[in-house]
Amino acid sequence: MRISVAADERAGVADALVKALRERGHEPVLHGALAEDERDDWAWASEAAARDVAAGRAEQGVVACWTGTGASIAANKVQGVRAALCADAETAAGARRWNDANVLALSLRTTSEALLAEILDAWFGGEASPDEDDAANVRHVDEIS
Repeated sequence: MRISVAADERAGVADALVKALRERGHEPVLHGALAEDERDDWAWASEAAARDVAAGRAEQGVVACWTGTGASIAANKVQGVRAALCADAETAAGARRWNDANVLALSLRTTSEALLAEILDAWFGGEASPDEDDAANVRHVDEIS
């Protein structure tokens, strides 16, 4: 699966994230500090990754900054993106199931490599809920402007 990945600096788990995605058989598309010749500020890097997802150039995205908050906010500004800031595996699983989230946001400061593995397991092991009420919520979010 093509995964668009952005980080505003190569700190914390930024490099470990790219390595973990490759080890899981994914093809990372790199942005921000992870790419050459791209602006590495969190707003620009996260927007680039989110636009890949919205345009279908990537099936999912992962964005990261020091807290994960700015990366999540920037990604969520792109129409068609539902980014979720996840600090644990249960939140990641719920974001995929109930919110059909397509961009994972992470904190470079608080996410350890062990926690990263748990979050990625939950994220990529999850899928959108088949429940009509959950789907209606996701559709409504897409309609909010």
